[in-house]
Order: sequence, then C-alpha cells, then structure tokens
Amino acid sequence: MNELVLLLPLYLICGAVAGLLAGLFGLGGGIILVPALLFLFAWQGFPAETIVVTAVATSLATIVVTGLSSTLAHHRLGSLQWPVVGRMLPGIVLGAVVGAWLADRLPAGWLATLFAVYLIAVAIQMGWRWQPSPGSGVPKPAWLATAGGAIGMLAAMLGIGGGTLTVPLLVRWAFPMRTAVAVSSACGLPIAAAGTVSYGILGWNTPGLPAGSLGYVYLPAFFGIVASSIPVAPLGAALAHRLPAQRLKQLFAIILLLIALRILHAG
Repeated sequence: MNELVLLLPLYLICGAVAGLLAGLFGLGGGIILVPALLFLFAWQGFPAETIVVTAVATSLATIVVTGLSSTLAHHRLGSLQWPVVGRMLPGIVLGAVVGAWLADRLPAGWLATLFAVYLIAVAIQMGWRWQPSPGSGVPKPAWLATAGGAIGMLAAMLGIGGGTLTVPLLVRWAFPMRTAVAVSSACGLPIAAAGTVSYGILGWNTPGLPAGSLGYVYLPAFFGIVASSIPVAPLGAALAHRLPAQRLKQLFAIILLLIALRILHAG
C-alpha cells in the first residue's frame, strides 16, 4: 500500500505528459505511455517476461476512456463518417483480439523491439514532415475491413489507438484529413476495448502479476493515468496554436528516437 502511495504521483505525471503531448501533437497517448510504463514496471520489479505485455495492456485500457471522449467530440463537430467506421469495425475487433493473442505469445524482447521500430517510424514521420499524398477513390468495403484488421492487430500489439496507422491510409484513399482524423479516433475506441478485454482474459491466471492487476491490466497505473490525462489534453491542444509546432515536433522526434534506442539497448 505504501508503495502505491509513492507511485501514484508518477502515474499521474505519466498521464499528464501523455495528455499534454496528445493534445499538442495530435498523437495518441500510447506512444508515451508504453515506454513510461516499461521503465516504471521494471523499476517496481514486475516479472520481466510480463512487463511489456502489461504495459501494452494498461496503455490500451486508458485509451478506452480517452478514445470515448475524443469520439464524442468529433461526432458533435459533424466530422465523423459512421458508415466508414462500421465497414472497418469487424476487421478492427478481430484484428485487436488476434493482436493481443500474438502479443501474449511473443517473447518479451520481440514485442519491445517491435514497439521500438514503431517509435523510430513515427519519429521519422514527424521529423521529416512526411505527409501522405491524397489518393483518388474510396476503396470497396472489403478493403476497409481488411485494413481495419491489420490496423487493429498492430495497434493492440503496440498498445496504441492506431491513429498513426489509420490517418495516412485514409488520406491515401481520398478521405479529407479532418474526416480521416475523426474516423481514426472512432476506430481507436473498439481497438482499445477489444484489446483490453482480450488482455484481461489472457492474463487472468498468469502467475506473478502484481496485486491490483485485472489480467494484464495494472489498475493502479490505469486510474492514475486516466485521472490526469483527460483534464490536461485540452491544454496541449491550446498550446498547439501558440507554440512553434514544427520545431517542437522535431524535438519530440529526437526524444522518440532516444527512447527507441533505450528500449532496444535494454532488450
């Protein structure tokens, strides 16, 4: 109990930083939460073989809450195309379940390496100002469902909402950026929900998990992160209009590269 009292401020800080950066750069919190939880869980002495999957599962659980808030906001603004979400939904849910299953079976080092590679890809995208070229023509429903499956699987394995995967793809398929962002937010919610439930079930009887775990989801971290990330996210969005965004993105890209290298070195 005393340990949790000492750790709660750290989880609150993690949530606040994730919420601030999510609002500032338009990124999901998972890109910050997973590395932070990797280091915190290792420091707490969690079993080495479960640290990565527990960090991923806990990050996804927080996205359920933040994703719901974001989806409602886009719906009120009228930028959300629910038919597109509906066509991607079956693939997303199935992909998220498969992704959680794979993550549970992959060696911890492999899963950490996969996340580090993802961080490097995001850093390159941000640092070099890469933007997808708009395509022409909306794909058939079968393609949307297939894309949803691939995105759901990767996002559930990485503990992210999938926005960095969904938005570029939708833009390539001729969706306006505003619509792509809105659809991506709505898709992140079922990814997180299906992934969280799957990780909860998969880790239910796993030995050695710390007290306060619901399967692989570590509840003390979940509650601390959610409590601080939601109120701070609007501050990040407000700062985005006042600060030199591209310079900050380049700095953040360097930080992501350093985090990725640290994860690779630790693995």
